[in-house]
Amino acid sequence: MSGHSKWASIKHKKGAADAKRGKLFTRIIKELTVATRDGGGDPDTNPRLRTVISDAKAANMPADNIKRAIRRGTGEEPGVSYEEVVYEAYGPGGAALLIQCLTDNTNRAVGEIRHLLSKHNGNLGTTGSVAWKFEKQGLIVVERNQADEETLMSVVIDAGADDFGEDDGRWEITTSPEIFDNVRDAVTANGIHPISAEIAMLPQNLVKLEGKAAQQMIKLMEVLEDHDDVQHVWYDFDIEAKEIEASLE
Repeated sequence: MSGHSKWASIKHKKGAADAKRGKLFTRIIKELTVATRDGGGDPDTNPRLRTVISDAKAANMPADNIKRAIRRGTGEEPGVSYEEVVYEAYGPGGAALLIQCLTDNTNRAVGEIRHLLSKHNGNLGTTGSVAWKFEKQGLIVVERNQADEETLMSVVIDAGADDFGEDDGRWEITTSPEIFDNVRDAVTANGIHPISAEIAMLPQNLVKLEGKAAQQMIKLMEVLEDHDDVQHVWYDFDIEAKEIEASLE
């Protein structure tokens, strides 16, 4: 399971995880609006919306902001219309990237994403070029100090999780997308609060990056995640702690 939350660990060590709350709120609001538009405004019948509401609460987003975003999605309030698009790309060292965007201008978005990739030794791929390297799964990440291993393992396996393991000081639980809600709810019902819980595109294999390629990838991930249209970047790279330390110098 190693590597699923690698970038989250890198951001934590670089002190960037919570540095841009405004940008985080913007991304969640977009996701709330689109999830509502596509699946309706009732979280009981819209699993995607239910997950995003959970993310919004975990980020301490005000309840009024959440309600307004949902109303925009149902059409009760005016708002920008966003299109969901996923760009397939290669980064430094041949690592694969899936760049998920919500944008009001796809022509602008693809041009800007292509520019960021080329500037950091990457390139935009064609449809299907890297998507086959990933699998859609539920991913729940819990800090080790939040839960006893035996207790957490018992809870998630009983709830139907596919796998349970440790990576970089965190417990990682993977599930099928269909059973994700059940497993997440079982975790929280036991007083355990995940640092993230989402439907993710997880790599089937990892590409180890070292030296210049690792440093270039760290910079590329930073600029991609800083782009207003980018919601998520899924990846198949693995970068060791020594490379992360070097990026801090």
